[in-house]
Amino acid sequence: MTKTNASNYKIVSGSWEELKLDAQMIRTRVFIQEQNIAAEDEWDEQDSISLHFIVYDDHQAIATARLLQNNSIGRVAVLSSHRGLGIGKLLMLEIIQVAKNQGRNQIHLSAQEHAIPFYNGLGFKQKGEFYLDCGIPHINMDLSVI
Repeated sequence: MTKTNASNYKIVSGSWEELKLDAQMIRTRVFIQEQNIAAEDEWDEQDSISLHFIVYDDHQAIATARLLQNNSIGRVAVLSSHRGLGIGKLLMLEIIQVAKNQGRNQIHLSAQEHAIPFYNGLGFKQKGEFYLDCGIPHINMDLSVI
């Protein structure tokens, strides 16, 4: 498990086994409760083999994401109480740095349509056409991290 401090927030990365409880809480609130994604669509086999990230405000888990073995970032979520404070950007910059440190040349993600400007601001470029995932419009995006 790795810890990074940034201003008042602490970012912890580790395995699903280490961070499961906090990641599940955030993803349940954001994806299942707010966005009405079915629980069976939220949990998959990638969790057990991905590197997970949690942002803490003091001791409260407030954001999460995962970095998959195939160079994809997924399940990026910030609790509604902490949106608009730059926490998502802080989290993504940490993941990008970890990917760079691991020697990954490019990272990918599937962005919900409303989040495209956020990811564009981090340097991600749209690739391909929009598609529906769990009834929500998404587009693939890439970032070179060389």
